[in-house]
Amino acid sequence: MLKSIFTWWNGATIGARFDIGRRAGYVGTDNTGNKYYEERRPSLEGRKRRYVIYNGYAEPTKVPAEWHGWLHHTFDKPPTVEPLLRRTWEIDHKPNLTGTLDAYRPKGSLAEGGERAKSTGDYESWKP
Repeated sequence: MLKSIFTWWNGATIGARFDIGRRAGYVGTDNTGNKYYEERRPSLEGRKRRYVIYNGYAEPTKVPAEWHGWLHHTFDKPPTVEPLLRRTWEIDHKPNLTGTLDAYRPKGSLAEGGERAKSTGDYESWKP
């Protein structure tokens, strides 16, 4: 309960949930559990604002491509109404894994436990 009052990075605060619930209608949920909303009335710019309430830690890279396009007004209809056409060469969405145990570590990375290759004879250190 206290987390939802004071921390914005764990989903949304109680104030944000109240404000979005008052002004916007529920549109859908993606496969990671993020919930999407759209305002009932257009703003001064003439279009309706769109919101996402993250499931767990607020990380924008957890938003799949189809929902990202809808949030940024690239698509008029949400993926629940008109799903995004998937090409055969497209791969599944993966969130940013930097800083986690699943982050990419190239061959020779110190974090991977490897050793850096010795430099060849073409390198000369700078001497002032």
